[in-house]
Amino acid sequence: MQQPAKYLVVIDSGGEMIARMFDASRKLLVDFDASSSEVAVMTQGLVAQRSAIDPAWDKALRGHSAVERSQAEVYTLDV
Repeated sequence: MQQPAKYLVVIDSGGEMIARMFDASRKLLVDFDASSSEVAVMTQGLVAQRSAIDPAWDKALRGHSAVERSQAEVYTLDV
């Protein structure tokens, strides 16, 4: 059974904003266009952490530059 999403990361990926959902162990579950209405619904009432530069995100966000990670929005979802 798939773990529920714990984190939603909105991050630039080569000039396009994407939303990436991760479980509690930061395993990628799905990614999609960050401009979709689902992002607005999932983040309503939540406050984003303004960076994914923390070493805990190194493996999950490999392939993203330090600049992309520093500008990312990290939401902790109510599970």
